[in-house]
Amino acid sequence: MATDCPRCELHFERIEGHWLGAIGINTVLSFGLLLIALVAGLIVTFPDFPLATLVTINVSVAVFAPLLLWPVSRTLWTAIDIAMRPLQPGECRLAPTEDGGHL
Repeated sequence: MATDCPRCELHFERIEGHWLGAIGINTVLSFGLLLIALVAGLIVTFPDFPLATLVTINVSVAVFAPLLLWPVSRTLWTAIDIAMRPLQPGECRLAPTEDGGHL
């Protein structure tokens, strides 16, 4: 994933440690998908659980979900961060300038 937005040139890591929020969101989403896969697998295969198949599916979800969700969680965390700490003048091309306008 790019370090800066190609459209407005916003640097995604606005402060030191910014990525910790994205890791938190990624963990929650990944565990949520893993829980859904586990419960759905148990419901679909009830009462005879094919253990090897369920383990393979859930390990695959546990490995690939965080990798696939990383750009989404990073973007979502940046949006939450901007909502909590509005853009400062000069932080990106669309940020408000000191006189109240936009660049």
